[in-house]
Amino acid sequence: MSALQFSFEFFPPKGEKGAERLATVRKQLAEVQPAFFSVTFGAGGSTQTGTLETCVDTLTDTGIPVAAHISCIGSTRERITELLGQYREAGIQRLVALRGDLLPGMTDPGEFRYANELVSFIRKTTGDEFHIEVAAYPEYHPESPTPEADLQNLLRKIEAGADAVMTQYFYNAHAYEDLCNRLAAHGVTQPVVPGVMPITNYEQLIRFSDRCGAEIPRWIRRRLEAYGDDLDSLRAFGLDVVTQLSERLLELGAPGLHFYTLNRAEHTLDLWRSLRLPMPASAAA
Repeated sequence: MSALQFSFEFFPPKGEKGAERLATVRKQLAEVQPAFFSVTFGAGGSTQTGTLETCVDTLTDTGIPVAAHISCIGSTRERITELLGQYREAGIQRLVALRGDLLPGMTDPGEFRYANELVSFIRKTTGDEFHIEVAAYPEYHPESPTPEADLQNLLRKIEAGADAVMTQYFYNAHAYEDLCNRLAAHGVTQPVVPGVMPITNYEQLIRFSDRCGAEIPRWIRRRLEAYGDDLDSLRAFGLDVVTQLSERLLELGAPGLHFYTLNRAEHTLDLWRSLRLPMPASAAA
C-alpha cells in the first residue's frame, strides 16, 4: 500500500496584506511537509488572475511541489498553450484541470466546453510532462441532470488522461464510498482523494456549500445553528465532525486527504493534530 499523501489548497491573495498573510500561512503549513500545495483561481473561483504568481511564490518559499488550477472555459488553445509554457518555465509540474464557470454575461465558452477536452489537449501537446488531477463531486455536480450523467462526465475526464481525482468537500462518507465503488466498477484505478473542509464559520460554510452543491447533513446544520455567536463551541464541534469524517475516509481506503485551508493555517493544523498525523516539533506548538 502506498504511503498516504496530504495536500493543502490556497487561493490567490488580494492585496499586500493578503499576500503577507498567505506567506505566513504557507510557511506554517510547509512545516508538516505535505505532498503538495494547490492554488485555485481566487476567492470567488472565477478568475485565474494571480494563480501563476501564487504558485511561483509558494514553490520558491517552501520548495514543496505546487499544483496549479487551470480552467478552459472562455479560453483558447493558444492561451492554454501559453499557460502551460509558463508553468513549465516556473517548475510547476502538477495541474488541476477544470472546466471552470461561465462568468456573468459570458455567452461564448471558448474553444473548450468541458474539462475532458482540456485534459486531452494537455496530454496531446505535452505528453506526460504534467501530473493531472481532475475534480469530482461525491454528491454530484449541481449542474448534472442525473447521477449517471455526472459519473460519465468524470469517466471521460479520467479516460482523457487524468492521473488522479480530487473531490469537492462533503460531510457524508457514504457519498465518497459510493463514488469509489462506482468508479471501480468501471475499472478505474486512479486514486480518488477526498477534499475536506474545516468547519469554522456557519454563514461562510452555508454560502460555500450552496454555491458548490455540497450537502450539510441536517443534524450538523442544526447543531451549528444552535451555537449562534459561540464560535469556540461551534469550532470544537466542527473539529470533532471533520476529524471523525476524515478518519472514516482513511478507513475506507482513501489515499490521503486534500485540505481546503481558505488561506488559514490554524484550523487545518488543528485538524492535522486531531488526526494524529506526523507533526514536527517546530509545528507542534
